[in-house]
Amino acid sequence: MGIVFFVKWKECWFEKSILSSGVWACSLENMSSRWLSSRSLHGKDYDARFESLAEAGHDVHGEATFVQSYSPRRVLDAGCGTGRVALELAHRGIATLGTDLDERMLSVAREKAPEMQWVTADLATLDLRNTRGEQEKFDCIVMAGNVMIFLAQGSEQAVLSRLGAHTLPGGLLIAGFQLQADRLTLDAYDEFAEMAGYKIRERFSTWDRDIWHRSSGYAVSVHELLP
Repeated sequence: MGIVFFVKWKECWFEKSILSSGVWACSLENMSSRWLSSRSLHGKDYDARFESLAEAGHDVHGEATFVQSYSPRRVLDAGCGTGRVALELAHRGIATLGTDLDERMLSVAREKAPEMQWVTADLATLDLRNTRGEQEKFDCIVMAGNVMIFLAQGSEQAVLSRLGAHTLPGGLLIAGFQLQADRLTLDAYDEFAEMAGYKIRERFSTWDRDIWHRSSGYAVSVHELLP
């Protein structure tokens, strides 16, 4: 039976299933994601959870609002799943590219917004290139769920290094993930981020910017890439 994580978001607990992703064209033989072996929801079933929350009157776009507050011009949604956050950012006029490793999830994103760029790949080998062969750069990269703790153990440094290579100087890396004793710690995350050229800018315990404490069970971290 797969491992399932639950995250408190707004007033509700719900299953949070996010994954690893990356590159225009690459081999997926060495997938750096635990998600593919632990997922319990697929595609439209995953979307149905958020649709139910929205119908109940909950704001399901807290992550997009958080990202928008930094006024990014171009965003990479790393671990975009069915495209919920990427789509909302695009609806708000922010150029957004979504990547994911799970084709079942990504196929739903493509169905909802075929005009957007959706890339199937692995964050640990991320190498996005434009039509001229130049590496793509973003002024903000967001991992809006438990991306970091669904990575294969030992691949975290490689992932952050590749994200750093795709971030413009002064650009932001925004990541939210659950804190568990047997998973990636914030100290380790900060260390890997620093090795990739980032420095911590601020941290919260929710996407609503609630104050973060060491006892918090969830962290939303904002790192800035040094020039």
